[in-house]
Amino acid sequence: MEVFKVLIFWKDAPQESIYDGSTKTLVDITVLKKKNVFLLFSTLDISQEDISMLIPIYEHIKKQGNQYKIVWIPIVEEWNDKQKKIFNSLKSEMPWYVLHHFAPIKGIKYITEELHFKQKPLLVVMNPRGMILHDNAFHMIHVWGVKGFPFTKSKELTITKESMWIDSLFVQINIKIKWEEEKFFIIYGGKKPEWIKEFTEAARALENHPNIKQTNTSIKLVCLADEKPIVVSKFWNKVESLFLTKMHDRKNTITQQVEKLLSYKDEDGWAIVTKGSDVVFVGHGKTVMTTMKESGKWIIGVNKNGFEESIIKHHGGIVKTIHICSHLEIHNATGKVPDFIECPDCNRTMEVFITYKCCHKDEDKTNGDLEQINMVKETSVYVPTLMGCSHESCIMVDH
Repeated sequence: MEVFKVLIFWKDAPQESIYDGSTKTLVDITVLKKKNVFLLFSTLDISQEDISMLIPIYEHIKKQGNQYKIVWIPIVEEWNDKQKKIFNSLKSEMPWYVLHHFAPIKGIKYITEELHFKQKPLLVVMNPRGMILHDNAFHMIHVWGVKGFPFTKSKELTITKESMWIDSLFVQINIKIKWEEEKFFIIYGGKKPEWIKEFTEAARALENHPNIKQTNTSIKLVCLADEKPIVVSKFWNKVESLFLTKMHDRKNTITQQVEKLLSYKDEDGWAIVTKGSDVVFVGHGKTVMTTMKESGKWIIGVNKNGFEESIIKHHGGIVKTIHICSHLEIHNATGKVPDFIECPDCNRTMEVFITYKCCHKDEDKTNGDLEQINMVKETSVYVPTLMGCSHESCIMVDH
């Protein structure tokens, strides 16, 4: 609680109450004394999706007793009546604690420079002694939900080792995959319908090939493009969040696989081949399509070498002959971002560029004040990180 007071209030300023969203009343900040606190920092642009994602976390920690608390700390440069109305509307949707304080925050420099708050929501996990156990657990929650509780760095390391990363991408997005240890899965998608159609036909031909049947090799096709756009969007948000939890561990095979997948987000096509929930390889649309179309060259070796070894060997050979530039866009980076990221294909350092984007979208809105701030949110520029590597020299990739 003392750390919270030092972070928020100036020495001579009145220490205001915090709002209890469960009782809709103001309470003294002593309710945070000797508690594990999840400090949620965000602007008033926090999305309904982000709020909804935290509801199960709130419900889960209630069952753990009285030792865990969530506190929303809105970051506003200068309060006015319109912003206060928006704030009141947002806090009414939150069952947890909310900082009810319209004066400047004392520790704003620490929040922006040390905690690396950059407009996107940031969730800092702090123990009763004020020690930070995770400088941003928001991406961890995005990937694993309540399975990541209590959202410490040590828990993140444990769950990453214990969980198959591909399985975590399908949690809570209504895609049910029954992983079977000896079954192969080809999960695929892409931006181009023609590629999806062509790849589906080639993959089905492989699935039904006599050599596959004779060796009792079981293949299951999972087409992400068949899902609703909102499901596809959630899938890619999870991929990005998983990468953000892993990107500091650059030498890890999982990090490289996830980075590859994220770099294919806007490509015509991509595919992941797994054995059970173990990832065999992640491939670009060009290389996996060629692998499928050339199955006649390698499928005869399945009897001797097995499906896994045969497809890995052929795909690996194709990767060496098809030159594909790697590029990576990170839209939701919060917290500290590494000074550099290595290319997942050639291990060269990817060059960093800045891109600006404006979509001019209109969304359905019901509240006049929320409409105004949402309009600002949609029409103002944002700055994602863009990285590119040609595997010869790093270049800017034009989207």
